[in-house]
Amino acid sequence: MNSSDQQVPFRRTVVSYVQRGERMTVGQQRAWDRHWDELGAEVTALPEGPLDLESWFGRRAPVVLEIGSGMGETTAQLVAAEPDVNYLAVEVYKPGLAQLMLRAEKLEVSHLRLLRGDAVVLLREHLEPGALDEVRIYFPDPWPKKRHHKRRLVQAESIALIASRLRPGGVLHLATDWENYAEQMREVCEAEPQLRNRFADEEGGWAPRPEWRPVTKFENRAHEEGREIRDLIYERV
Repeated sequence: MNSSDQQVPFRRTVVSYVQRGERMTVGQQRAWDRHWDELGAEVTALPEGPLDLESWFGRRAPVVLEIGSGMGETTAQLVAAEPDVNYLAVEVYKPGLAQLMLRAEKLEVSHLRLLRGDAVVLLREHLEPGALDEVRIYFPDPWPKKRHHKRRLVQAESIALIASRLRPGGVLHLATDWENYAEQMREVCEAEPQLRNRFADEEGGWAPRPEWRPVTKFENRAHEEGREIRDLIYERV
C-alpha cells in the first residue's frame, strides 16, 4: 500500500446534501418494489468492509461510479450506452433512485446497481483502493452562497479519497454550470498529487464537452440562463 492509500479515513462534519421528501409516484413505487431488493442497497446497511462488486454484478468488468444520479435522466442513458461496464450510482434521494430504476427497466439494462446514502461513506468504508475505473460527478449541488461552500462535495479531502479508489489510469470526470464551483473543482484537483489533468494543455485546463454525455433539461436550462458548462477530466497517476 502506498502513501496515497493511507490518506483515508476522511470523516466529514458537514455533508454535501440535504434530505428531501420521499414521496413517490405510483410508477416509482412499483419500480422500487420490483427492483430495489435486487439492484439496490442502503449504504448504512452494507456489511463491514469492501463490497464484493463482482458477485453483486455477477461478472467482472470495469466499474464506473456516478455520485449524485439525481432523477436518473443522464445515468440511464449512459448505462444503456455502456453495456461492458458495471455501473454504480449513489444517490440520497429515494424517488430519484426509483425513477432511475424505472428508466433502466424501460431500457432493459441489467448492469446497474444503486446505493442510497452518503458517497463519502461508501468510498471510505466499502470500496477498496483501486476498485474503480471511473468516477463521475455531474452537476453536484453548487451551494452558491459563500457561507455554504463548505458543504460542497468537491473538497481537497473528498477528492483525495476518490483518487485513492481509482485504479492507475482511472478517470475522474466532473461537470458543473457554476463558474465559481468549476474554478474550485479545478483548483482542488490540480492540487491533488494522485491526479493529472488530461487537458492541461487546453485553455484553462477545461476539457472539451464529451459528445457522449447526454444533454439534459437541466443543462439546457443552464445554457438558456447564460451559465457556461465546464468539464474537467483527470487521470489517476
